[in-house]
Amino acid sequence: MPEIAAFVKHGSAFITPNILAKVLRELPLWKAQFSQINAPDHPHLVDQLMFLADVAEDFAEGAAKDLPFVTVAEAVFSLTYVHRGVGIIPDFVPNFGRADDSGIVRSVLIMNEKALAAYAASRGINWSRIADRP
Repeated sequence: MPEIAAFVKHGSAFITPNILAKVLRELPLWKAQFSQINAPDHPHLVDQLMFLADVAEDFAEGAAKDLPFVTVAEAVFSLTYVHRGVGIIPDFVPNFGRADDSGIVRSVLIMNEKALAAYAASRGINWSRIADRP
């Protein structure tokens, strides 16, 4: 996991407020695409992606001002990574194609657990359901 965490930290360092704004314009379409993900080996992936998308939207709209920008940047990086579909393991690889996506998303959830758990609680979201280990 340390390598994945380093990968996320490196990638998220390039997320700026302008990139966040661009992602937000595309996010409704991305959320529709995420909802169609069929990853039986990663049953929490879709819920986790939707949660991180809500984090990005709420932060940008000023409804989650307590979240650190680094947390939001890492969330946006993970959403972008999954959206692209061509990652460390291409999504079309049977049984393994979503493993890297799940690892990236899980890494963001783990590294930002305190801030994201507080966000979830403030929204009445069951954090343990989002953070559940597959």
